[in-house]
Amino acid sequence: MFVAVHHREGKKYPAGKALLAVLLFSFQYLFAQQTDYPIQAIPFTQVSLTDHFWLPRILINRKVTIPASFERCESTGRVKNFVMAAKHAGKFCTRFPFDDTDIYKTIEGASYSLALYPDPKLEAYLDSLIVIIGNAQEPDGYLYTARTINPDSVGSWVGKERWVKERELSHELYNAGHLYEAAVAHYMATRKKSLLTIALKNADLVCSVFGPGKKSVAPGHEIVEMGLVKLFRVTGEKKYLSTAKFFLEARGHYTGYDPNSRDPFKNGAYWQDNIPVVDQDEAEGHAVRAGYLYSAMADVAALTGDDSLKQAVDRIWTNMVSRKMYVQGSVGAIGNGERYGMDYELPNATAYNETCASIANVYFNYRMFLLHGDARYMDVLEKILYNGLISGIGLDGKSFFYTNAMQITDSFKHPDIEFTRSGWFECSCCPTNLVRLIPSIPGYVYAEKQDNLYVNLFINGKGRFSVLQTPVEIEQKNEYPWKGNLLFIIQPQKEVSFAMRIRIPGWAQDEAMPSDLYHFISAKKSNIIIKVNGKPVSYRMEQGYAVIRKTWQKNDRVELVLPMPVRKVAANEKLTEDIGKLAIQRGPIMYCAEWKDNEGKASNLIVPADTKFISTFQPGLLNGVTVLKATVPAVVIQHPDKTATVTRTLTAIPYYSWANRGKGEMTVWFPATVKNSTSLHK
Repeated sequence: MFVAVHHREGKKYPAGKALLAVLLFSFQYLFAQQTDYPIQAIPFTQVSLTDHFWLPRILINRKVTIPASFERCESTGRVKNFVMAAKHAGKFCTRFPFDDTDIYKTIEGASYSLALYPDPKLEAYLDSLIVIIGNAQEPDGYLYTARTINPDSVGSWVGKERWVKERELSHELYNAGHLYEAAVAHYMATRKKSLLTIALKNADLVCSVFGPGKKSVAPGHEIVEMGLVKLFRVTGEKKYLSTAKFFLEARGHYTGYDPNSRDPFKNGAYWQDNIPVVDQDEAEGHAVRAGYLYSAMADVAALTGDDSLKQAVDRIWTNMVSRKMYVQGSVGAIGNGERYGMDYELPNATAYNETCASIANVYFNYRMFLLHGDARYMDVLEKILYNGLISGIGLDGKSFFYTNAMQITDSFKHPDIEFTRSGWFECSCCPTNLVRLIPSIPGYVYAEKQDNLYVNLFINGKGRFSVLQTPVEIEQKNEYPWKGNLLFIIQPQKEVSFAMRIRIPGWAQDEAMPSDLYHFISAKKSNIIIKVNGKPVSYRMEQGYAVIRKTWQKNDRVELVLPMPVRKVAANEKLTEDIGKLAIQRGPIMYCAEWKDNEGKASNLIVPADTKFISTFQPGLLNGVTVLKATVPAVVIQHPDKTATVTRTLTAIPYYSWANRGKGEMTVWFPATVKNSTSLHK
């Protein structure tokens, strides 16, 4: 998420000028800087939500998830590691050297929350944590508790000298990257430089160690590149951007891999280090690392004008969406290495789908939108947000999935597949990553380019921005994602002409995915009628957006309806596990069947292609969801050697909401005929 400087309670800054309000240095650079993303996000602090879907999640994150995360960082010893590092005494008391980042990520999310909801108690707690972090930093800026506590006892993940295992295991630069991201968020939210000063001291060390003529390494777990870009944006120090670019260019040159091996651990693909980034054309390796790398490539391409990086991320994105993404938006199919598989390798029973990979993919897709202004990137981002991402957090705000299954059956158990949510993990990257993503979601709603306003997500609330130096407020009123009736009320301070670009989702244009990986089984492309002040208007479609250009006046109203029939989704025939099966979608929401609603089973349900569903909103179920019901065949075992087909009522719930009512079967894909059903179990 692109962080802009936030306004605090009692002080307001004009839209588009927020960044200049609190930057304390490098003004000349900021005014001179020209190369950047052609489209700019409207900061999340300029978008206030009133909806019943995302706002409760942001509030639960604030009231439940953030406090629980900090409490677990303390109870598991993550905070203690910093205390011991300051004393250079003790024994590193958690398992992974990257456990430092759980504190950084929670500080980042808490800072975003503070930007929206000032909280003196939370702010004071952050101040106290930052003192502990600062005390753990070594005099030259190095900050890595797994080594600083006792350099003579560092464990198998860490080398005897700094950085020597960075390529494979140590995560020294990964820790640094999350520190930078947290520091920028905290600085922007509070105007305090305490954590930023720590981060800059570390970044100066990194820039002095790595670069042309100095040490070279492809960071084993990317994110330092994204963090350095954020430091560059805040300070204007070109060395941070140059070092980020250097880390990108370091990939593909290590001679210790076997280029002829198909094993991603032996040929370097696991680390995205098998070939130079400008030559890459496939999403591969560890899915979280990959998403962070591709995001950084987009950042550096935008800020330097490097077309070779831009062309590479275009190719990689196409490969991912065309061959390596699950129907509910998740990526990273293979548990061995938490990685992408081969083309079309998307198994259901063993689907891994790490929550962090969805978060990284949100960052990647949003940057692709900012580069190109095409709605297909926001279509993918929306699919991830409403499905494969929020499935990773329970409705209580304090239980999580590290992995996100595609099917659970009573008879199949696998060590990589989670059946129930957990409050914490020994490797707890996903819960703390969700902490930082959720409060920033309002920042994905709007974007601008000169006199063009992009409306990307449909969430009730008000957005504030500026067009031709004229303040404008836009208010959304809808019941999305359950209903497609959209209303926008435009309130310019004075008459002003601009183009309003409203995304018409791919699913409303008969497109299940912006590729041929999935498709709806029957054509239902809708003619979207747009009304301005009650009268239909003509508009043109550009890159997936309905473009309405006019001189806007106070209280102008734009209305449109996105039809939300229940659609059945089929997969490309190259997805062999999904042949003869259907998935269910309504609007942006993917559905599943869960044991709780279907007589204790889900694996025996059949969904013929002509099945008719009835949709009903149930406010008392799963915090309020639209439920789909249909009469379908179900296969039951009457005797050990005899099965029968009976008629059942199938009840489908949103995929994101499964596993909030206990443990049992779940499925996303349904056989369309009895002969395609292979999961007939007692």
